[in-house]
Formats: sequence, structure tokens, C-alpha cells
Amino acid sequence: MESAKVGKRGAIVVPAKLRRRFGIEEGTLVTAEEREDGILIRPAVVVPIERYTPERKAEFLLSNATTRADYRKARKEVQKLGMDPDSIPHRRPA
Repeated sequence: MESAKVGKRGAIVVPAKLRRRFGIEEGTLVTAEEREDGILIRPAVVVPIERYTPERKAEFLLSNATTRADYRKARKEVQKLGMDPDSIPHRRPA
């Protein structure tokens, strides 16, 4: 067990041994989770988020259709987005 001192503004210095063990370096994001018996601090997992353009959404709708009926519905949804389904590069169902 390691101990740490709480500094100004609630800053906690995590002992070097624990930082090395868990890959926590300066600038690493961590999560702080409330638990009944205390606070659990651990490295955060950061996942990049892609923002999809309307064209990319239309491509997903059209390419993910698995049947002809799905494809017809997807075309209607793309038209509701204000786009021509034929202008969107996509894979058509068999």
C-alpha cells in the first residue's frame, strides 16, 4: 500500500512506483470513480470520435442494407436527408 498527500486544489501525487506500473505519465487522463469504501482512480481509455457528414451517413444507410426491401427504405431515408441516393458511392445488396 502506498500513501499520497492531497495538495492545493485537491491535487494528489500518485507514487512513482504505481505510476510506472499502470503507465500513468504526465498528461495521462485518469478517471475517478466513487466507491462505497473510497475513490478508485485509474487510467482512462480515450477513444477518438468520428463525426459523420450527411454523405457518410447516407453511405452507411445504403451500404448496410441487406435486402432489396431494406435498400428501398435506405434510399427513402437518404432522400429525406436531402440527397440523391445515386450520387452516394455505396455497395448495393445482391
